[in-house]
Amino acid sequence: MFVYAKDRPVEDLGGGVTRKVLAHDGALMQVEVTFREGAVGALHSHPHEQLTYVLSGEFEFTIGDETRIVRAGDTLYKKSGVPHGCRCLKPGVLLDTFTPQRIDYLQK
Repeated sequence: MFVYAKDRPVEDLGGGVTRKVLAHDGALMQVEVTFREGAVGALHSHPHEQLTYVLSGEFEFTIGDETRIVRAGDTLYKKSGVPHGCRCLKPGVLLDTFTPQRIDYLQK
């Protein structure tokens, strides 16, 4: 499967955050999320395991009871059910990988 970013729709999540669902199947999904400075990814949890790779920018991330600053090149792992969220300190882009795929992201 080949997925071209130019062919994938951008979803405006509000508050300076957009999401683009990239490749996905039942076991795996990759999503690009773009943040303006000051935008917030609200604290939440879900049953999916998640890796986040910071493509650009700077973020204050909370995972469980730990909060740290991350920048381009850093990776975060979020276990199933663990609360996590972020605040964008410098405009940036995150690459999220989920297992299994987020069916809720595919439903309109």
